Amino acid sequence: MKPSLSIQGRLAVITLNNPESANRLTVDDLDTLQQQISEVNQNQDIGILVIKSTGKYFCSGFDISSLDESAKEKSLMFEIVVNALEDCRPITIAAIQGGVYGGATDLALACDFRIGSQAAEMFMPAAKLGIHFYQRGLVRYVSRLGVNTAKRLLLTAEKIQSAEMKEIGFLTQLVKPEDLDSTINQLIEQLMVMAPLAILGMKKHINRIANNTLNIEELNQDIALAQNSTDLQEGRSAWAEKRTPVFKGR
Repeated sequence: MKPSLSIQGRLAVITLNNPESANRLTVDDLDTLQQQISEVNQNQDIGILVIKSTGKYFCSGFDISSLDESAKEKSLMFEIVVNALEDCRPITIAAIQGGVYGGATDLALACDFRIGSQAAEMFMPAAKLGIHFYQRGLVRYVSRLGVNTAKRLLLTAEKIQSAEMKEIGFLTQLVKPEDLDSTINQLIEQLMVMAPLAILGMKKHINRIANNTLNIEELNQDIALAQNSTDLQEGRSAWAEKRTPVFKGR
């Protein structure tokens, strides 16, 4: 089955639905994901996007066997989709319930938060397959995990388990399998009460700093937008009145 998209208010959820193949992504899956991410981006009401999957494994990357000789250029779609996920306007959360392999490791690193269960493990076998990883994938590995860890994982194809995934920063939070859903729901609740102009602007510019693509002029514009917003006034009033603010994103 193709990935599915559900939207409820400010929350969007994309679910990978191929548990029989460890949620390996075909060219058709990537096309679907690209459309879904675009749809989420264009919906200004959405503030959070969760990426999750069915079955034992989170995702095992791109299905190389789905390509014939005439379609190999379509393999570039994987990088395009993952880059679109990193650049996605809403806050993104990867719900990692199990193994994450190959390009799927970069799919996870493209997300703002990566919540994993103790059943998770990861490895990147690109070097074993003769694949040279693409530019922004390398940047994400280095910026999220550091140079030494990126070299270790990419050059040796070493498999690591959930505790070490948390230790190196691949996972932002590690929980028991039975606590994964409730932990993600708690994070969603935390994020939902934040001021949209502030949280989405900071997410965008933090990513650009990590990628060495920060636009100072655009950063200053977003700072000014937040400073002149009714949300800032609401935040100050709520703080003084010791109540939960009600932000409007303007």
